[in-house]
Amino acid sequence: MSKKILITGCSSGFGLDAAKTLAQKGHHVYATMRAVDARNAAKAQELRDFAAAEGVSISVHEMDVTSDESVQQAVREMDGVDVLINNAGYGYGGPVESFTADEFLAQLDLNIVGTARVANAVLPGMRAQSDGLIIQVSSTAGRAAFPGFGVYNASKWGLEGLSEAMRYELAPLGIDVVLVEPGPFETSFFENMKQGSRQEVMAAYGHVGEFFQGFEGTVRDLFANGEAPTDAHIVVDIFSQLIEMPHGKRPMRTIAGRDFGFQALNDASEPIRKGGLEALGVAEWDGPQG
Repeated sequence: MSKKILITGCSSGFGLDAAKTLAQKGHHVYATMRAVDARNAAKAQELRDFAAAEGVSISVHEMDVTSDESVQQAVREMDGVDVLINNAGYGYGGPVESFTADEFLAQLDLNIVGTARVANAVLPGMRAQSDGLIIQVSSTAGRAAFPGFGVYNASKWGLEGLSEAMRYELAPLGIDVVLVEPGPFETSFFENMKQGSRQEVMAAYGHVGEFFQGFEGTVRDLFANGEAPTDAHIVVDIFSQLIEMPHGKRPMRTIAGRDFGFQALNDASEPIRKGGLEALGVAEWDGPQG
């Protein structure tokens, strides 16, 4: 069945691929991004041209997920939303001490609060139709922490907790909330990563810099390995599978690509999570029932 799908962060990576792929599957895609008439004008036109050439349905909308006004204006331009894919985001890399409080807040605003802004804008419509799906793009960095990624870890760990709570709150209303946790993929993540402005403290953290460089090298080696699961389309396929699943069948968490062993963490914690819901007397709130 055709869905109306809002995707944030469609100027590159998972969002750009998902907009094209899901439109080809017969859905109408609201592809959103910042600066559609400025630095992302070429990407916006690429999506329009793709839709015209392929005969598919994509509309491009300006949206800055850190702005209440921008989010509300974009959603007002849409004719209902069945599925929200909260994909927009980027990472801050470096020792926690190298970031100012304002920089830390900016990371949280984008990666956590931004997802809630967009969800809150579409939820009245989803509640009115007693149906909907919200896919939150987290990360394996939302399940374990790494030196040099503390600020980014905080944003993704926060997104995990927010999304779990929303899942339980919205299930009785017919709305599903799930998490997709990508490992490293061939996107512009490292190129777009922001460093802290307090560079004067970096000399004390040479060990973190060495780890960071080594980790980035390992990841880039994975990208060069044709057999490693680093094609961004893997994540887009998971989006599609989750959309097609009926209520009652979607898992809370799905790891995509190289999991660095964290699938075992998800497997071990899942019965504890479910047991906690049973102890609270709300086991039936673990996603809408089929």
